[in-house]
Amino acid sequence: MIHLSGGPTATLPSSHPYPVFDVLAYLNGQYTARSSATISVDDRGFVFGDGVYEVWRVINGQLFERERHLSRLAYGLQELRIAPPEIARASVLDEVAGHLLRESNLTDGEATLYLEITRGVAPRAHAFPPAGTAPTVYATVNRFLPPEDLRARGAAAITMRDVRWLRCDIKTVQLLPNVMAKQAATERGATDALMIRDGALTESSHANVMGVIDGVIRTHPANNLILSGITRAVILDLARDAGLRVAEQAITERDLPQLEELFLAGTTTDVMPIVRLDDRPVGPGVPGPITMNLFGKLRAYMNSSCSVRADSRTVPTPA
Repeated sequence: MIHLSGGPTATLPSSHPYPVFDVLAYLNGQYTARSSATISVDDRGFVFGDGVYEVWRVINGQLFERERHLSRLAYGLQELRIAPPEIARASVLDEVAGHLLRESNLTDGEATLYLEITRGVAPRAHAFPPAGTAPTVYATVNRFLPPEDLRARGAAAITMRDVRWLRCDIKTVQLLPNVMAKQAATERGATDALMIRDGALTESSHANVMGVIDGVIRTHPANNLILSGITRAVILDLARDAGLRVAEQAITERDLPQLEELFLAGTTTDVMPIVRLDDRPVGPGVPGPITMNLFGKLRAYMNSSCSVRADSRTVPTPA
């Protein structure tokens, strides 16, 4: 059942205007139907984009790579000088996530957990509010269906100039350049936009980018120009463990015609082959063997780490 903001023991009355299938949200220590969750118009996340967020993949009620996401969250809070709220601790996150998933009937199959933390509510002024201003904490869950049909045939992407700020390593909620990039891709019938800064491929609107040149898996080094993706890190670990050649070296514009394979890596992307770039085929124009091998390894690792039987899903068998 869904709970109201009065706490985890308060249930929805029969006269409540929100539908019983509405998923649950957590806002500043209280649970409520997500459609009834509200924040102040003076929240700094709303007026300045002054906050960070994380998205976890959830498999059968379990958070995938919980600790790596928490570490990145802690880093973002530290860089923005936002005092970590209680939910940034693993035990509290587990409690909140478990409650949201159970009460939203999302403990089986796949889902996502979204967590946002802003600097809180204060009069609109650019300088930080007084010390002790409580951060706003919001979390919710959603059902997730991996895009297997698109993965099987491969996706298209476009390139565009990377105009984002120089602290892309912080997972902030200020995503307007990413939104504009994604929209540009959509208008051209593509799945995503790959961004180029100073002649180097950085990342896509919402995922890291990896390519294969001369049999070597290449990706932009983890610095301030990209978000250090959790799936990116897992893929690199899996590739190295499998004896594949890896180089954290940016792909340049001049390298693009030499790409044998190209793929995205992200929490809700997994490994997504890019088979067309700017209306030209990448390699032979079909999902490549290294790409799909890595997807199979990732899927097997996800199933294993979240205690899901590997044979419960149709996935490529890792080589």
